[in-house]
Amino acid sequence: MFKQIFLWGAGALVLIQAIQIDIPEVPKKIDKSKEMPMPTEISTLIKTSCYDCHSYETKMPWYGNVAPISWEVRSHIKEGRASLNFQEWGNYDKEKKQKIYKGIAKTINLRMPMPMYLDMHEEADLTRAQRKQIKLWVKSYVKKER
Repeated sequence: MFKQIFLWGAGALVLIQAIQIDIPEVPKKIDKSKEMPMPTEISTLIKTSCYDCHSYETKMPWYGNVAPISWEVRSHIKEGRASLNFQEWGNYDKEKKQKIYKGIAKTINLRMPMPMYLDMHEEADLTRAQRKQIKLWVKSYVKKER
């Protein structure tokens, strides 16, 4: 009985590997001039904590290719890039940029990076001071670009 359950489970695991969620393709050439401008210290924090989901520089972990975990990982990347891609900044209009700046200011203290992401990427966890630094930076742009 245990052997049959194990074999059915293993078979199901193999079969579900065929079901994959597509994430936006990385362009062959990324125009660095379109990347969101930011000071070096902010850039370092953002690249460490945000780029896996909000840029084309995703470092896909091994489990990001194994279903059903890959479904969750790829869906977060897909949603992240759709809401904000730091490398597509130059393609956004002024209204969308303002909305993104305000969104960063709101989410940086509440839910970004996502707790699920932080479970596997401790280096991406931001201190209270780092969150405040990012928040002050984006708030300065909200005022500046009105």
